[in-house]
Amino acid sequence: MKIEAITLREVQMPLVHFFETSFGRTYSRRILLVTAHCDGVEGWGESVVGEDPYYSSEWIESAWPTMTKYLVPALLGQRIVSARECLGLFAKIRSHRMSKAALENALWDAEALAKRQPLWKLLGGTRREIPCGVSIGIQDSVEQLLEKIGTELAAGYRRIKVKVKPGWDVNVLERIRARWADITLSCDANSAYTLDQVEHLREFDQFNLLMIEQPLWNDDIYYHARLQKELRTAICLDESIVGARSAAFAAESGACRIMNIKVGRVGGFTEAIKVHDVAQAQKIPVWCGGMLETGIGRAHNIALSTLANFSLPGDVSASKRYWKEDIIEPEVEVSPQGMIAVSDKVGTGYRIKTDLIEKLTVRKETLRA
Repeated sequence: MKIEAITLREVQMPLVHFFETSFGRTYSRRILLVTAHCDGVEGWGESVVGEDPYYSSEWIESAWPTMTKYLVPALLGQRIVSARECLGLFAKIRSHRMSKAALENALWDAEALAKRQPLWKLLGGTRREIPCGVSIGIQDSVEQLLEKIGTELAAGYRRIKVKVKPGWDVNVLERIRARWADITLSCDANSAYTLDQVEHLREFDQFNLLMIEQPLWNDDIYYHARLQKELRTAICLDESIVGARSAAFAAESGACRIMNIKVGRVGGFTEAIKVHDVAQAQKIPVWCGGMLETGIGRAHNIALSTLANFSLPGDVSASKRYWKEDIIEPEVEVSPQGMIAVSDKVGTGYRIKTDLIEKLTVRKETLRA
């Protein structure tokens, strides 16, 4: 499979409803899409970089030049048998995992299409349907949050995750549990706390949470290991897990009992599979986190979630929760039982709405071999 050209696009899409974390509030997304043109096949990828360098040091204005100056030239003209070869081609370029992932995943898509295989089977997946949860951001009021939770539970979602931060945490969890004593409930701090708040974090134990996600520093494993010893609630690591090596360190040090695997955060499908395998060997369950993706990234998350150790509901929810109109068809739908069926069609199983993408595109660049 020869990599003949790569096209980068920035599309801009408003969210159906704002999404707020401890970093701030987002109303619309600037999204970086990648098309890999290979021997007459077009594979698509999506970079999960944000509009600002908050969740990660990467952001859209660093990703674009990193791709055009370094990553794309490393690919152009290459003949590859498998998308896994990207790891070697990108080896001398440090970090920039979200940029690498967009390109590598586009090539995985192209490889699946060229081989006439479903992407999930090419990745080694086994699940024919995946369980779904939702991530609900910080709202204007607790009442508004409770209303949203009620809506998602009625839609069938199997796990509710709420964002927390100091001042919006224990009181909120109390209100949720007062109304729904038995639902599967998690919270996500996005690094909003420090180790000297351990007494406050112990208060979370009373709410029978599935997990508290990334309570401490984004690059930390050591202090999470110390904190996990103080809590009954399982810690789930997100930002700290950037590859198989950090996953192994977290497992061996007891820093978490659950891991969130985001394919963009770890640098692409190849590394995501390695993280999955490390966690599986250590009997640590994993789930797939979301990054406000369009249907392109969402389809990739579905494919990844078919791997055997993705035993917990992920954040791969329906397109309509985020977009008035998604850029794939059919749009991602969740059954009343909170499941997404996995397609046997080649590639992701979804068709790209190229006309809509062109309409939404505000910046475009094609680089050729």
